[in-house]
Amino acid sequence: MDTIFSSERVLTKEQISKVAALAEVIWHQHFTPIIGREQVIYMVEKFQSEAALEQQIANGYEYYQLFDGDEFCGYCGIHPENGKLFLSKLYIKKEARGRHIASHAMNFLKDICRERGISAIWLTCNKHNNNTLAIYDHLGFKIIDTQVADIGNGFVMDDYILELTVA
Repeated sequence: MDTIFSSERVLTKEQISKVAALAEVIWHQHFTPIIGREQVIYMVEKFQSEAALEQQIANGYEYYQLFDGDEFCGYCGIHPENGKLFLSKLYIKKEARGRHIASHAMNFLKDICRERGISAIWLTCNKHNNNTLAIYDHLGFKIIDTQVADIGNGFVMDDYILELTVA
C-alpha cells in the first residue's frame, strides 16, 4: 500500500488534544525500554501534555499532524533558531512505522526550510535510541555533538545532536 502523506498545522485545542493523546501512547511504547517508566511519565507531562504543547505553541513552536490518507499517524514540532530549524519532535505511531512517513515528513520540513531561507535542520536524539538514530542516518543527518541536559526531577536527557544541511 502506498503512503498518501499529508500534514496539517496544529491550531485548535482539539488538534492539541489529539497530538497529546498520541504522544502519550508513542512515548510509553517507544521510550519506556530506553529511559524507564518514571522518566517517560515525567517527560510526557513536561514536554508532550496539552498544557506543554499549548505553551510551546504560544512561544513560537509550530506543530503538524502527520497523516497517511485519513489516518493520523504522527506529529512533528519545529522552531526556527539561529538560522536553522530545530526539529523538537518527530514521532510516528508504532502501527504506521515502515511506511516512510518520516521520509515524507522530512521532505515537508526541507520545503519549509527552503521557503523560509533556512539552511539546516537540527535535532537531539537519545544516545540509546538506536533504531531512530539509524533512521536519521538514513535520512542524511550527521552527529555533530553530544549533550547531557538536566530536565529536573533527577532526570537528564543524554543525547546526540544531529544536523542535516538543506540544499
